[in-house]
Amino acid sequence: MTTLLPFRWHVAEVLVIVAAGVAHHIVVKTTRERRLVTFALLALLVVTVWPIGDLASSVSLSVATVQRLVIMLLVAPLLLMATPTRVLARLSRPRPIDALTRWLAHPGVAIGIVTIAGTLTLISPVVDWGARSTIGRELTLIGVLIVGLILWLPALALMPGAKRLSPVARAGYVFVSSIVVTSLSIVWIFAKHPLYPALHHQEALLHMSPLLDQQLAGFVAKFCCYAPMWAVAFTIFARAEERGTSVEETPLHWADVERQLLRVDRQRERAARRQQRE
Repeated sequence: MTTLLPFRWHVAEVLVIVAAGVAHHIVVKTTRERRLVTFALLALLVVTVWPIGDLASSVSLSVATVQRLVIMLLVAPLLLMATPTRVLARLSRPRPIDALTRWLAHPGVAIGIVTIAGTLTLISPVVDWGARSTIGRELTLIGVLIVGLILWLPALALMPGAKRLSPVARAGYVFVSSIVVTSLSIVWIFAKHPLYPALHHQEALLHMSPLLDQQLAGFVAKFCCYAPMWAVAFTIFARAEERGTSVEETPLHWADVERQLLRVDRQRERAARRQQRE
């Protein structure tokens, strides 16, 4: 294996992940959030360094699919849940960021971005670029993580002042999202020839042809996406009923009230400035 897939340290990835973990432990003191971020960063480390990271970038579409699903469906939501509301409120307080997060948390916008951006990260030129270029590989992984964060913004309803869905709407959003995340899987399953020429050594390392690896990636994408996301959708619905809250009502949180008051103050300031100019 080391002949066809030589060992690499991936120093940049390790340093970034360790730095993120240290920064989180400095800012966040609660045990639950620390445990979540540790699990998320360990999962991210496993799928981005040798051997899985190298197999995903230059050898196997099936491994690349698993890598991306782990980042989008495990790492991204855990990172969001590991960030306390007070930290999210502070980070999103600046007006441009507040407007951006409010827009991204809309379910229609989120699904559209996830569908388009997620598909673009898996088209042949992008995958081939990542297989040949370290910069291409890193930028693609960053893009996948960002897409994953956007995917879970409406479902987790964590951003202060952003649109909050009712439990039944959140469950429906997660169910629909599971379909768009696997938009290319049908193409992979029914394609008659390999679509990613830069991926190589499947026969020697995985004992399967490039076409079989591609078809397997399609089935892996569907099963490994549908199973966890449908489970999350069911859990959202079931927990709302266990708490005795209406599954059709949207909850209101104090962080949302504070953000709305901040927006009202900003609107008054803009109106006052316009009156002064007139």
